[in-house]
Formats: sequence, C-alpha cells, structure tokens
Amino acid sequence: MKLNITWKIFIGMALGIIVGYILNQTYEGNQESLDAANTYLNLLSKIFLRMIKMIIGPLIFSILTVGIAKLGDFKLVGRIGAKTLGYFYFATILSLLTGLLAVNILRPGKMMQIDLPKVGAETGVEVKKMTLENFITHLFPQSFFEALATNEILQIVVFSVFFGIATAAIGDHGKIIIKGLDAVAEIMFKIVSYVMGFAPYGVFGAVAAVIAQKGLGILGGYLYLIICFFATLAFFILAVLPAICVFVKVPYWKLLAYVKDALFLSFSTASSEASMPLQIEQLKKFGVPERIVSFVLPLGYSFNLDGSMMYMTFAIGFIAQAYGIDLSIGQQVTMMLTLLITSKGIAGVPRASLVVIAGTMSMFNLPAEGLILLFAVDWLLDMGRSATSVAGNAVATAVVAKWEGELNIQ
Repeated sequence: MKLNITWKIFIGMALGIIVGYILNQTYEGNQESLDAANTYLNLLSKIFLRMIKMIIGPLIFSILTVGIAKLGDFKLVGRIGAKTLGYFYFATILSLLTGLLAVNILRPGKMMQIDLPKVGAETGVEVKKMTLENFITHLFPQSFFEALATNEILQIVVFSVFFGIATAAIGDHGKIIIKGLDAVAEIMFKIVSYVMGFAPYGVFGAVAAVIAQKGLGILGGYLYLIICFFATLAFFILAVLPAICVFVKVPYWKLLAYVKDALFLSFSTASSEASMPLQIEQLKKFGVPERIVSFVLPLGYSFNLDGSMMYMTFAIGFIAQAYGIDLSIGQQVTMMLTLLITSKGIAGVPRASLVVIAGTMSMFNLPAEGLILLFAVDWLLDMGRSATSVAGNAVATAVVAKWEGELNIQ
C-alpha cells in the first residue's frame, strides 16, 4: 500500500517525538552533545523550509500575473480585492474576539502556579512601533527583485497586480508574456511535487530538535495553558469557521477534507508558509478558480492569520492575569482595535506574533518580561496557530469564490 503525504508526515512527526525524547534523556546535562545533535536535526527542517521559500516568490508572481492578465479588467480586480479585504477584517475581528473571550472565561494566568520572571529580565524580542505610515510604505516594494529575494509576499502581490494589469493592457504583445508565465507556473508546481517528497524528513527534523532541546517534561507546568489555547483554536476551526461557511453556503467539511494535508504540514512544521504551494493545488481541486486562489491566498498570508490573531489577545490576557493585572473592558476593546490595525502585514518578520504582542503590551504598561512566560511553549502553540491560519485562509478563498459566483465544487 502506497502511503499518502498525510501518513508520511504523521510518521515523520511520531518518529521525531520518539528520537527527540531519546536524545533528551540520553544527553541530559550534556548541553554540548545536545546542541551537536540539534544542529544536524535542524538541518533537515531548514533545508525543507528553504526549498519552500525558494518556490513561493516565483509561484505567486507567475500565477497571480496570469490570473489578473486573463481578467483584463481593472474594475473586476478592484471588486475582488474589496471583497477579499472586507472578509479578512471580518475574520480578524472574530479571531481576536475569540481569543479575548477565551482568556477571560478560562483564565489560564490565574489558574496556573508559575514562577514569574525577574523584573527587567531580557526577552530578546525587539519592540517595534507599528505605525500607519510604516504599514502603507511597506506595501510597495523598492525593488521587485528585493521583494523576491526576501520573500515579502505582500510586496510581490502588489507588483504582480500592476504587472498583470499592464500585461493585459498591451494586448497581443502581452499574450507572449502570459503564455511564458503560464509555463513558469506549471514548472513551479512540478518543483512543488519534488519538494513535498522531502516534507516528512523536514517534519522529523523540526519535531525531534525541539523535543530533544526542551524535553516533554516542560509541558507539565504549562499543561493548562496549552489545553486552553488549543481548545480555543479547536472552537474556531470546529464552530466559528463552519458557521461562516453555513451562512455563505460553502461545504466546510468537504473543503477541510481537501486541505487537511496542508493543515497537518503547517502544524508539524509550525509554519503556515510551508503548506502554501500544496494549499494552492488543493483549493483548485476543490473547485476554486486559479485566478481567485492566486489573488486571495497570498494576501491571506499577510492579512488573514486567524491563529496568530487569537494568540495575540489570548497571550496578552494570560500575561496580565499572571501578574494580577486586571484589564478593564474598555482597555481590552482598545487592545483588540489596536491589534486589528498593527497586526496586518507582519508575515515574514521573525517571531512576528511575539513582536506585535511586545509592542501592544508596552501600550498598556504590562511588564515586558512577562513575554518570557510564553517562550517555553511558544513552539507548540505556534504549531496550532499555523494550522488554524491555513484553515482560515482556505475558508476565505472559498468564500470570495462563492461571492463571485465562481465556486465549482468537484
């Protein structure tokens, strides 16, 4: 029996937990040997993630340019863009609100007995002030090649929109470019099939390295926090997203069946970006036209990270509770509205969620060292929020296609 990609990734993840645990127990107290083992294990995940990043820029540029050029109508692009951004902000409000309600109901910061970090302890997370000017200027690339080299998805999307419209505007001469980029897209998808063969090894390396370094014992002290956050994510995936799909008349469970491999890959690598090429293919098989997928999905990776949004309100509430600081309803609403703006376009920033959390905490005079409370289990929570963001973007793409009357379910 030939195993599909889901089973291969699951086996890689299971073996990673076993090997990581054995290494952690074998080299306990011997940090030098543990670091050496981690170097080789991390190499597998780094190779896989670098290969994925190698593909994403050319893939987005080729399929988005072709999709827009074939539309040939600037008003149509604007209409789809307005619907897409409208849905993204609606979903962001829902995810921020879900995280905020969950942390207030479950109160993990109050229920857990944890040692608080010393005052003034270094977090290693740079607090960046997110301004409207920074956000708007970041949308537009100084150089397309720089955007490709640094995998700035949002900037690649902006350039591709201009390039696609201009290609359509020059008529017959543009058809040569469209044909060429169509071929480039096919080549990229072929490369994706090669890269996905390495996915189980990348998953094995990523999981084994984390377990070897941190061990399974660390989960005990944070068990209630982990259960609370994953219950919140599960509620969003199993209740909120299906409710949206019922309202819009999109078959949610069938959609989830198509993108389950992408969800599992993102969960095991703690990277929503890792599953993007696979998700594009699966959404097309589900019945979403390529031009909708190629436009909505790349935008979603900057504007619609539902898992990360929930984590931000949940994490800030958890830290405030741990320090015995009661945030008023007014402060919590202000925090939510602040995150609604500052969290956009953060894709590609290392530890992006923590950077935004740190910046928001400083606005409400919450102790910066409280961020250290999250470090021990952030890797595990990141797995959950990455998979949730993938599910959220799958729904967003299907919803926009439905609104456009172009969802042809297979």
